[in-house]
Amino acid sequence: MNSDLERLITLQRLDSATHDAERRLADEPEREKALEARLEAARAAVATAKAHLAENQHARRAVEKDVAVHQGRLSKFREQAMAVKTNQEYHAIQHEIAFAQTEIKTLEDTILEQMMAADEMSAGLKRAEAALAAEQKAIDADRKAIAAEAIEMKATLERIGAERADLVRGLTPQVLHTFEQVARKRNGIAVAEARDGVCTICHVRLRPQVFNTVRRNDDITQCDHCNRILFFVPVPITAVSDGLNQPAS
Repeated sequence: MNSDLERLITLQRLDSATHDAERRLADEPEREKALEARLEAARAAVATAKAHLAENQHARRAVEKDVAVHQGRLSKFREQAMAVKTNQEYHAIQHEIAFAQTEIKTLEDTILEQMMAADEMSAGLKRAEAALAAEQKAIDADRKAIAAEAIEMKATLERIGAERADLVRGLTPQVLHTFEQVARKRNGIAVAEARDGVCTICHVRLRPQVFNTVRRNDDITQCDHCNRILFFVPVPITAVSDGLNQPAS
């Protein structure tokens, strides 16, 4: 294989790896925002559960105050009943007593319902707090993983940078210029495998004489359509073409 072509294949692999590492690093703020959004949602669920429980307790205290008012009236009416002198007054007091008792019963039923609802709300609050704790633990682990990945990506970029510099020094300047020019126009993908007479990136069929030239791998040959530098793999080897055959415009 032509030495420049062999170096270009390796150079493309390195540049593709660099692009992937840079993309992962660039995505880090968005990933952190997504984690914070998850945590905020769990916090909001706890806050909502607490608010509902507080509303229930406030409403129950208000009803309990009403019960106390009616119980006070009931005691007063019973005292008055002991002092009435006519049947008319007695029946009027009894009516007031019955009304107060009915009101107290209704309010006590309401309190019971509120207490049952509070039990469910308390259980819901505990579930929300447990979910928040679990989410916090998971997010802490995710953040550690992201931080570790960032360190790894930076080390990868440093290693690739050194390897690329060594590789570039061995390339013919004009060949390197062609590679970089095509890469700028083709989303960083300047090298493509030719297979079955077709450029595997743009999928345009090559002229027979062009494909025959590419098959020899002894010269720098470009696709007539996308201008990518072509190479041929006699036997399919995934490792050689890894990262090269991604769709690009």
